[in-house]
Amino acid sequence: MSKGRAEAAAGAPSILLRYLEEQNRPYSAQDVFGNLQREHGLSKAAVVKTLEQLAQQGRVREKTYGKQKVYFANQDQFDTVSDADLQSLDAKILALTAKVQGLQQSCRHMEAELKELTSALTTPEMQQEIARLKSECAGYTERLRGITAAPVHVTPAEKEQVHREQQRYCREWRTRKRLAMELSAAILEGYPKSKKQFFEEVGIETDEDHGAAPPDP
Repeated sequence: MSKGRAEAAAGAPSILLRYLEEQNRPYSAQDVFGNLQREHGLSKAAVVKTLEQLAQQGRVREKTYGKQKVYFANQDQFDTVSDADLQSLDAKILALTAKVQGLQQSCRHMEAELKELTSALTTPEMQQEIARLKSECAGYTERLRGITAAPVHVTPAEKEQVHREQQRYCREWRTRKRLAMELSAAILEGYPKSKKQFFEEVGIETDEDHGAAPPDP
C-alpha cells in the first residue's frame, strides 16, 4: 500500500463518520466509495472494512437487505422525540388509520343502504324519509352550533404547548418517512422488480395509500 493510501485508510473512520452524519441518509458501501474516492483517495476495501468496524462499535447503524448492506448515522445523536413519544405517535396513527378505515366502511354501507332504500321506497315514502332526515340533520346542526359557541377552556400556554408538540411530531413523521423512503430507494437499486411490487411483497403501506399527510408547519 502506498503512503498516500495508508494515510487515507488511517483517516477513514473520521471521514466516513463525518460524511454519514452530514448526509444523514442511508448508503451502501459502494455508494460511499463512489462519493468519496475521488476527494479522499479511499480504496473500496478500506471503505467496506471501516464501515463494518464503525457498525460493530455502534458509531453508525447497519441494516441488511438480502445480500446488500446499508449504513447510516446513529439517530440517537440527533434532536428527536423519545421512544415513548414515538410509540405513542405510532399508536395514534394506527388508531386514526383504523378509524378512517372504519368510517370508509361505514360510508360504503350507508351508500349501499341508501341505494337500496331509494329503489324500494315509493315517492310519498321517499318524501317522508327525506323530511325525517332533514329534521335529524337540523338537530345535529344545532348541537354543533352549541359546541362551537361554548367558551374555550384551554389556556394560551396549553394551546402553545400542544402546537409545539404537534410541530415536533410532524417533524419526526417527516424524518421517519424520509428515512424509510431513502432506505427503500437504496434497496430498490439492486431489486429486480418495481417499487410497487416491492412494497406489496414486504407489506409496506404509505401515507398516500390512506390519504394521510402531516399538516403544514
